[in-house]
Amino acid sequence: MNELLTSIVPSPVRIQRAGDGFPLDQATPLDAPADLTEVAIWLRGSLGPATGCPLPPGSGGIRLRVDPGLPDEGYALGIRPTGVDIHGGSAAGVFYGAQTLRQLLPPATLRRGRLAGGRWTLPGGRIEDAPRFGWRGVMLDVARHFMPVADVLRLIDLLAFHKLNVLHLHLTDDQGWRLEVPGRPRLTSVGAWRPATMVGSRQHERYDARPHGGFYSDDDLREIVAFAAARHITVVPEVDMPGHMQAAIAAYPELGNGFAGPVRSSWGISTHVLNLGPEALDFCLAVLDHLCDLFPGELIGIGGDECPAEEWRDSPIAQARIRSEGLVGPERLQAWFTARLAEHLAARGRRLFGWDEILAGGAPPGAVIAAWRGVGPAAHAARAGHAVVSCPDTSVYLDYRQSDDPAEPTPVGTLLTLADVHAFDPVPPGLTPEQAGRILGGQANLWTEHMESARRVDYQAFPRLCAFAETVWGPAERDFAAFSTRLATHLTRLDALGVNYRPLSGPRPWDARPDAPGHPRTVKDRLAELREMTADLDQAPA
Repeated sequence: MNELLTSIVPSPVRIQRAGDGFPLDQATPLDAPADLTEVAIWLRGSLGPATGCPLPPGSGGIRLRVDPGLPDEGYALGIRPTGVDIHGGSAAGVFYGAQTLRQLLPPATLRRGRLAGGRWTLPGGRIEDAPRFGWRGVMLDVARHFMPVADVLRLIDLLAFHKLNVLHLHLTDDQGWRLEVPGRPRLTSVGAWRPATMVGSRQHERYDARPHGGFYSDDDLREIVAFAAARHITVVPEVDMPGHMQAAIAAYPELGNGFAGPVRSSWGISTHVLNLGPEALDFCLAVLDHLCDLFPGELIGIGGDECPAEEWRDSPIAQARIRSEGLVGPERLQAWFTARLAEHLAARGRRLFGWDEILAGGAPPGAVIAAWRGVGPAAHAARAGHAVVSCPDTSVYLDYRQSDDPAEPTPVGTLLTLADVHAFDPVPPGLTPEQAGRILGGQANLWTEHMESARRVDYQAFPRLCAFAETVWGPAERDFAAFSTRLATHLTRLDALGVNYRPLSGPRPWDARPDAPGHPRTVKDRLAELREMTADLDQAPA
């Protein structure tokens, strides 16, 4: 049992071992006040099937309480022979204490059915814990490869198990549109389906011959939001605009600049962008309104990344907008557009969330920046007064290859090992305390060009996501050797949860994808590319 007490992931702030433990059996009651009803329902559903312990209401046993004296997401977990106390600064804190409780039981209790009878004993001791950051996120791209609702819910459960609290859902891109919008049926009848899919990295120009697609109904998205909320995860939706819009333009060509063609089948960046005329702007505002209706969180993502301006130079509609707004040229059009979206969201009581490209030309006041192009944009945004979510591709892009082994499936990007992810710090060096305070936390990104199934998402995400959870929950000072020791036990939990994680020994023969070759990059080449990509920030307001 001591092994379980010292193998918790992410590692708690403080653990004290103390005496005998508490036996959990069919008669053990769960004592929870009305304000913790949802946590109690979840805990019964999580522990009951595998342990055979229904946790009926009653006094004693496992006691859940909110303690305003604790940090909001913090908790204190005490285990004695007479019972278990889980106190949290809020319902979220109690929930995280209950997640830790699950890790203190044998891995068999994480399964969905009962393997053995008898009593289960929780080790005696006390754990005090609280997160370092309020934003502990994962971005899931469901545009490149559609993920059915059941798989999204399963991933949410895995995020919650690791005390992560934000799911950034990337719902649209050039390769697919994944949500309904009232009055725009072709977005899902046309924009949600592409005629084929690129196989492997785009440099190889390989395609299959099978249409791919899918979309979420409004009720699907409401279910995802509610399921996540019950696990204290906020879902932040993203509809990328004004670039990465070929799927929408394929459905409604009048939104574009003369393009009339299918949803994009290849990876990479499409040059076909919105024309930003009156109809296109009205379309975008209607999309934002629908997102506000479906997603109750404060932030609404508008993407804003990788938007080429070439089409605007020759587009009569775009040129008319440039003249009417008195803009210097097409390069200033996106900043104008982003400001209009921010104003519209503010009128709905929401804030704009965008990739760091929106810093060019000056991001709107109140915008939250997802800083992905290396470390520099996070520092720039914080100095400019913006709240920042750090997600540099050099540290937390989990689609990047995990080793130099040729059996890694579709190896792309720079090498990003388990140790590399564990070393990530969301706060860039060189910031003042005030600027560092604007870093909300970190986010790991799962881009799915090369993740065609939930099984493949598992392989790319775990166990690196376990390491990431430590970087956003625990202190800045971390010990990779100690984490590795705890991870050996934690992997048995992932086994019980049915996670197809990458073995620490390397890829298995059946993990390889020789039919889908990759494109590995060196760190030196990537850093040079990033310097060129972020040169525009030198002229951006700070």
